[in-house]
Amino acid sequence: MTSVPTPIPSRTQYVLEGIKHRILTGQLTPGQALVETELAAQFGVSKTPVREALKTLAGTGLVMMSQYKGVTVRMVDADMAREVYDVRLLLEPEALKRAVRRGASLDAAKDALTRADGATDTAERSLANREFHRALYLPCGNPLLGRMLDEVRDQAALVSAVAWAASPSWEREAGEHREILRLALAGDADGAARALHSHIASFVERAFPRAESEAQGEDGQA
Repeated sequence: MTSVPTPIPSRTQYVLEGIKHRILTGQLTPGQALVETELAAQFGVSKTPVREALKTLAGTGLVMMSQYKGVTVRMVDADMAREVYDVRLLLEPEALKRAVRRGASLDAAKDALTRADGATDTAERSLANREFHRALYLPCGNPLLGRMLDEVRDQAALVSAVAWAASPSWEREAGEHREILRLALAGDADGAARALHSHIASFVERAFPRAESEAQGEDGQA
């Protein structure tokens, strides 16, 4: 009996995943130019799959395309970070709450947390942390909610990469992850959701603190 060969990913997908990995692990930094000819040479492909990959990455918000500046890795500022994390704050705790209430398996989250704890470099730890969060919200029972969170996942990871480069806070976040998972495994849906909300909110506030005047204005205390 002849075995069926495993399909080879398309060149575009190969380049797409390669560029995304470099961005999310900090090998390509915000504002850095992405030159088609250079990337084509690095990945051993023609410019066409590179061009298509960059268009896809622009659609997910990881790169910016400008008529004058060409293609660059997206810059991260406080406004961008808060927009992305605001979506996470609105959706992610609710998704986790639903996953816990429906008794969904959280084995993938446990495995991701183990990989993060045993990571030997920043890139490996970052990717494991991304998988941890996704494993919490994906089994929520609402595929559309999961896809909506997937859409901001890469941008959130870019924010994290920039924040960690400036001020590594792995140990604190690892402890918060363990507490979130403990509550979820104990069946405390509300407690796990509150812990996740606090985890997300405190991270973005540490990385991009609001000016005192801005915080007062938001509270109506001008």
